[in-house]
Amino acid sequence: MNFHFIMALTGFFFLVLAMTLFVFFPVFFENVTTSKSRIGVIMGIHSLMAILVRPWFGKMIDLRGRKKMALFGMAILILVVPGFHLIRNAGLYPMVLRALTGIGWGIAATASITICLDLMPERRLAKSLGIVGASSLICSAIGPILGEEIVHHWGFGALFNVSLIFFVLAFICVSVTKEAVYPRMNEASSMGKMKGKPFLRSMIPLTVLLMMHGAVRGAVVNFIALFSRSVPLDRAGPFFLSYSTAAIATRLLLGDLSDRIGRKKVIFPALAVVSLNLVMISQIRSVEMLILTGFVAGFGQGMIFPALCAYVVDFIGRARQGLAIAIYLTLFDCGMGLGSAFFGWISDLAGYRMMYILSSLLFITAGLFFSWKSGAGRTLQDV
Repeated sequence: MNFHFIMALTGFFFLVLAMTLFVFFPVFFENVTTSKSRIGVIMGIHSLMAILVRPWFGKMIDLRGRKKMALFGMAILILVVPGFHLIRNAGLYPMVLRALTGIGWGIAATASITICLDLMPERRLAKSLGIVGASSLICSAIGPILGEEIVHHWGFGALFNVSLIFFVLAFICVSVTKEAVYPRMNEASSMGKMKGKPFLRSMIPLTVLLMMHGAVRGAVVNFIALFSRSVPLDRAGPFFLSYSTAAIATRLLLGDLSDRIGRKKVIFPALAVVSLNLVMISQIRSVEMLILTGFVAGFGQGMIFPALCAYVVDFIGRARQGLAIAIYLTLFDCGMGLGSAFFGWISDLAGYRMMYILSSLLFITAGLFFSWKSGAGRTLQDV
C-alpha cells in the first residue's frame, strides 16, 4: 500500500464515518409533532437519491475523472450539512436537505471507492475491495456509538458540526491524493462492450444475484433485532458484534482469495455459507446460537463482497470501474430496499423463522442461476 492509497482510504473512512452519525437523525424529530411515516420519508429519500444518481454519475466518474467527481460529491455534503442547523419542523426543508446529501453521498462514495481501486495493482482488485469494505464496517461499528455520545452530551448541533468536520477531512485527504493513471473512456466508446445479447445474457443472472444479495442482507440487518426479541432474547447486540468482528477479519485476511484462485471459486462457496447461515438464524433459541450465527454471517458476507464486487468490475471492465461500482451498489441497495419490504410481508404471513428459510432458498437459487449462466471471472494468471 502506498501513500496515496492510504490517503484515499482515509478520505473514504472519514466520509463513511460522517454519514454513519446520521443514524440518530430520526431522534432529532422527537421534539417535533410529526408522524413516523413522515420521518421515514425524510430518511428514505437520502437512499433513494443515492440510488438514482449512481448509474449516471458512475459513468461520469469514468469519463471526467475519479478525483474530480469525488471532490464534487464531498463539496455538496460540506455545503449542505450546515443547513441542518436551521431545521425547525419535518416539512419540505429537511426533505430537500436529505435529498441533497443522498446525491452527494452517491457521487462521493462511488468515486472514492474507485480511486482506492485505481491505486492498487489490478491483480489485487479483490484485496483492495476487502480493505475498503473493512474500513466501511469499522465506521459502521464506531459511528453510531460516537454519534450517540455526541448527542447525549452536546446535542444535535454538535452532531452536525462533527459530521461537517469529518466531511472536510475527507475532502482534504482526497485533495492530496494523486490519481492513478488508468485507461480513460470517451463518450463514444464508454458503452462499447455493454450491448448485445451476450452482454444481456450474462448481466441477467448477475443482476438477480446482486439484488438477492442485498435482499438477504436486509433480511438479516432489519429483522434480526425483532426476531431476537420474539425468541425471546434480551438483545441483538451480540449478533452484530460477532458479525462485524468476523466480517472485518475475513475481508482483511482472505479478501484476496478470489485474486488467487478465481472469482466464482470463492463466490459460490461464500453464498452457500450465507444461505446456510440464514437457516441457522431461523433456529436461534439461545444467546450462544445468536453469537455463532452472527460470526458465520460475518464470515460469509466478508468472503462474498470482495469476490462478487471484483467480478462486477471484471465483467464491466477496468476502464469502466466507476460505472461497475455504481451498478453493484445500486443493485445491492435496490435489493435491500425491496427485499426488506418483501420479507417483512413474509414474516407477517408465516413468521420470522419461515422468512429466513425462504430467503435462504431464494438466495441459493440465485447463486445456482449465476453459476450456471455466468463466466468464470479472472484470476492472477489472467491479469
